[in-house]
Amino acid sequence: MRRHLPLALLALLALLAAAPLARAAVNLAAVPIGRMDLPWWRARFERSLTLIHQKNPELVWLGDSITQNWERSGPPAWRDFHPIWRRYYARYRAVNLGFIGDDTASVIWRLDHGEVAGISPSVVILLIGANNLGAPHWGARRTVPGIETVIEILHRKLPRAKVLLLGVLPSRRSAWITAQTRAINAALAPLYANSPFVTFMDVNHVLEKNGHIDPSLYVEGHLHPTPHLLHPDAQGMERIAATIEPTLQRLMAASGTGP
Repeated sequence: MRRHLPLALLALLALLAAAPLARAAVNLAAVPIGRMDLPWWRARFERSLTLIHQKNPELVWLGDSITQNWERSGPPAWRDFHPIWRRYYARYRAVNLGFIGDDTASVIWRLDHGEVAGISPSVVILLIGANNLGAPHWGARRTVPGIETVIEILHRKLPRAKVLLLGVLPSRRSAWITAQTRAINAALAPLYANSPFVTFMDVNHVLEKNGHIDPSLYVEGHLHPTPHLLHPDAQGMERIAATIEPTLQRLMAASGTGP
């Protein structure tokens, strides 16, 4: 004789059957994914919560290892980032919230867990997305909504702040990554063309020579062998800082903060 299952159990089975489809529809680049299982990451995150309250920054740099590199000092000169940081950003009591290996999901987790709570900066410089194209292999279709989510959270948590969004920087890793980098930046430019909150800047040209990535402006370009090019060196980051400086000053002035 055929047994009739309870309606509640039937509903549960239907939900479980649909779960893989639901999970497949979730864009992992746009949801919070923490890295607290990594001791160094957990320690850096906890320090960042203390640091932001100690400094009460007018400027926040938010991103991955490219941003974290601002803390590095030389010699050699190509690894001497911190003097450039002091020259351009110390006057704003700037805070470096760059974490090696972070993608958009990691940044979303940090913001959701209090990383900018209790502060009111005038400007946030956001540089994120390079790691989305690495191990996670999230292309433009997933990364652009991930970046949008980061910006939406920043706007909600820091309504006074302006966001200076930098395009994903050029790298030499694979043809696919190069194509996805261009697609991401091409999508972001019109998305924020008329935004009162976000200013988008594609600064990739300052890291190129004759239309091609310049290895002499990358950390990896100073190493032998050179497996890939991903992190701008001190000269590359100074070029970026000099290029965005007029825009940063304008955004600061608009908020009543000057040099």
